Amino acid sequence: MSHPKPPIAATRPHSFTTHGVTVDDQWAWLRDPGYPTVTDKDVLAYLEEENAYFEQVMAPHKPLAETLFAEMRGRIKEDESTVPQKDGDWIYWTDFEMGGEYRRWWRKPAAGGEDQLILNEPELAAGKEYFSLGAFSASDDGRWLAYAYDDNGSERFEVRIKDLETGELLPDVIPGVLSELVWTADSKGFLYALVNDNWRTDRVKWHKLGEPVEQDVELYFESDEGFRVGVGETQSRKWLIVSTGDHVTSEVYLLPADNPAAPMLCVSPRKVGREYDVDEHDGTLFIHTNDTDPNFRLATASIDNPGEWSERIGASKQFYMTGVVCFAGFFVVEGREDGLDQIELHRYEGGAPTRITFPEASYVAGVGDNPEYDIDTLRLSYQSMVTPGTVYDYDVATGGLTTLKVQAIPSGYDGSKYRTERLKIAARDGVEVPVSIVYPKDFPRDGSGKLYLYSYGAYGIAIPPGFSTSRMSFLDRGMAFAIAHIRGGDDLGQQWQLDGKLEKRTNTFNDFVDVARGLIAQGYTHEGGIAIAGRSAGGELMGAVVNSDPELWGAVVADVPFVDVLNTMLDESLPLTPGEWPEWGNPIEDPKAFELIRSYSPYDNITAQAYPPLFISGGLNDPRVTYWEPAKWAAKLRATKTDDNVLLLKTNMGAGHGGKSGRWESLKEAADEMAFILWQMRAEG
Repeated sequence: MSHPKPPIAATRPHSFTTHGVTVDDQWAWLRDPGYPTVTDKDVLAYLEEENAYFEQVMAPHKPLAETLFAEMRGRIKEDESTVPQKDGDWIYWTDFEMGGEYRRWWRKPAAGGEDQLILNEPELAAGKEYFSLGAFSASDDGRWLAYAYDDNGSERFEVRIKDLETGELLPDVIPGVLSELVWTADSKGFLYALVNDNWRTDRVKWHKLGEPVEQDVELYFESDEGFRVGVGETQSRKWLIVSTGDHVTSEVYLLPADNPAAPMLCVSPRKVGREYDVDEHDGTLFIHTNDTDPNFRLATASIDNPGEWSERIGASKQFYMTGVVCFAGFFVVEGREDGLDQIELHRYEGGAPTRITFPEASYVAGVGDNPEYDIDTLRLSYQSMVTPGTVYDYDVATGGLTTLKVQAIPSGYDGSKYRTERLKIAARDGVEVPVSIVYPKDFPRDGSGKLYLYSYGAYGIAIPPGFSTSRMSFLDRGMAFAIAHIRGGDDLGQQWQLDGKLEKRTNTFNDFVDVARGLIAQGYTHEGGIAIAGRSAGGELMGAVVNSDPELWGAVVADVPFVDVLNTMLDESLPLTPGEWPEWGNPIEDPKAFELIRSYSPYDNITAQAYPPLFISGGLNDPRVTYWEPAKWAAKLRATKTDDNVLLLKTNMGAGHGGKSGRWESLKEAADEMAFILWQMRAEG
């Protein structure tokens, strides 16, 4: 089928020289010099042309997208609600109205009484193209609610405070917040972190109710351009936490929750390459750290001498410790063993830990919503690629699991129709990469099948083998779905992450390609029978593998893709760049980093060859991956590639990194992408 003529972005001469290398960039003009305000008429005209082209090309496939949307919506309980959870004198939960885009937030007295609607997101979002609720925090005495919202996708949240007794909003308004909101013990104020002009949280302030925001007390300022600060609290709520760090180094300060004016207590000064986080129990700090091993260990220290650490649980080669939470009578250690989640309960007095066991060979499990300190049941979450999300209460004394809720699928779900496996596929250097796969039980293993392969591979973010109602639209059309747990994530521990970053970054791309070839070799699919997708840094992955192995892919979706890596990492004026150097390298100062990034940066390595069909998205207000990265990439691909395969660029003109807000609007975006994949894979039926 012939398509309308695509837009062609103009080229304008532009070049720069770094480390003696001159780089041409004829589409640099797509970056509006006034960003984050975008007013350049040529830039806006090009983006609008691309959006119009997108609508034209996708128009014949709108019926499929509408069918997919109806399928996906039919699997979601429209009046979904969360399992209520007690926090002090109140029980809290959320729900959706039938057909509602946004949540409502409720509570009722734990001693009995009427339900109270404390925040109505549909009301706050009314008339807005975009709305996202950020931090949400009720004061300990239950009187006040502080919440933050973003209504343009820029991730600069505005904080408001509501009197839950009268329902009135206080006049206090705090713009430019990007953090949690943590109340002081007297419920008369809270801590927050402000984002600066470069979209870096660099200072922590203390707001006191009723006092002018301009008089908020600055408790901490971070001068290092690569570090970002955040706020939190210990599980006991005795201590407020101010943390700062980049991708490899952290530093933690404590403040008494009942006296935030006290001098801040530094647990241990920052040491490059050491990460740690802290909880507290009865005057003892529990410090989760990678100071001796990338699999982390647990140390303890007295609050009176916080820098003197003693080992409580040593690092293990088999067990990757991901977190520790201290409750009144026990503490919980979370981690992964061979990439699978584990939860252990430990007694403060010592003894063998209790590991909670789960029935499936591949699954996702974690500690859920447990706001209180003194508890005897632990809220847990569980799911797998064939098991819908489940909420349990675990009885600490007996070890019994009580099922509180299983994710409802109104249109019906029969898990026996699907099979799931966990494979290991050897990469080119011999390292075995785990792969989680789910497919219809009658899926062919003769190489004729079609498969959707997903991955991320950066920042130590693991992609769990969880459940997805949307995914069923692929499975029910005969496709398989696989997750490649590639290096760069921490699926197998922090060393797995380290082996996919900086000078080892190309392992991430190689792992993904080698998993695809391994799936072909094992008969799951064939060359050209694989649809792939990635978002943000996962979009960088997409850009790298379409350059290196374009023949493997039948369709590619790259959402808000980080593809202009060299330009971005060379521009320290951009919001994220200094904080990203520990992940990617600093090409300004390091010629080797410059050459390595230049060797794989997707935008810089486009060549005159055939490329697979591409669906690219961006967000005009995106502060993480700026809109011009996908725009420049699409423009250069159009001008360079030798095939007639469709290439689409869709820019959300009123949204940011997360795409459209609202559960149905975001589902419509997913339906468009799914329709594109099924169309290109010839699997619409």
